[in-house]
Amino acid sequence: MNNTLKIIECPRDAMQGWVNAIPTEKKITYINSLLKVGFDTIDFGSFVSPSAIPQMADTKDVLVKLNMQDSNSKLLAIIANVRGAEDAIHFEQISYLGFPFSISETFQKRNTNSTIEEAFTKLDKIQQICINNNKELVVYLSMGFGNPYGDVFDEEIVFQWAKRIAGLGIKIISLADTVGLATSSQVKHITSNIINALPGIEVGVHLHSTSVDWKEKVNAALEAGCKRFDGALKGIGGCPMSGNQLVGNINTEWMIHLFQQQQVLNAIDEKALNDSIRLADEIFT
Repeated sequence: MNNTLKIIECPRDAMQGWVNAIPTEKKITYINSLLKVGFDTIDFGSFVSPSAIPQMADTKDVLVKLNMQDSNSKLLAIIANVRGAEDAIHFEQISYLGFPFSISETFQKRNTNSTIEEAFTKLDKIQQICINNNKELVVYLSMGFGNPYGDVFDEEIVFQWAKRIAGLGIKIISLADTVGLATSSQVKHITSNIINALPGIEVGVHLHSTSVDWKEKVNAALEAGCKRFDGALKGIGGCPMSGNQLVGNINTEWMIHLFQQQQVLNAIDEKALNDSIRLADEIFT
């Protein structure tokens, strides 16, 4: 059995809510450095309205300057509707499209301007677009551990939506703690239940956390059997559409050190990692 973990590095999530505009050339340099580290996937940009996420308006300009020749990492782009998917599929460099599907009706409307049922209809169409164009769809179950809006939430809701999404033929589902509400016990229980109930699905976690409890949450997901982890160097990130104070991503460097200690991670190029951390220090200041 292959116990090696996948790390999905998310510079897009780090950048999208950053207050100061990041020059396109800096994004290109940074993501090219990340492509050398050894991450499974780079969540590099998004095909969404520039008015919604201005920081991602140059995604296409960044993409055409990325050097994929010497990298084993794959690229993932976030989309929020059919039009975004139709834009993204024209780029051969992109392997994955990521769609945020929220357990919270309030957040689904904020994030994709649709109800949950309307989002499911979009998802069905986007899955067909992916199948027809040799892309793979990753669905993020955002607000997957609760929400701050008072919308109804329980673990059965998460399970039912995950099951319905898997029924479309989607093979990758990532449980997203969008605003950092999850407890480690929640992470373990919900992740374990989904993994056990949907054995043919690759189940990941996209956790947001403070420096205080990140390790407990990551270890809880590991104990649940999760092998796919999203993070961002320096722990920057958060969704600006949530309307709440942004809670950062889990720091990828911390996860790398934890996984290396447990000997469950493929080789990481330490020099490339240090170069990327240096660039992150320059960008996120």
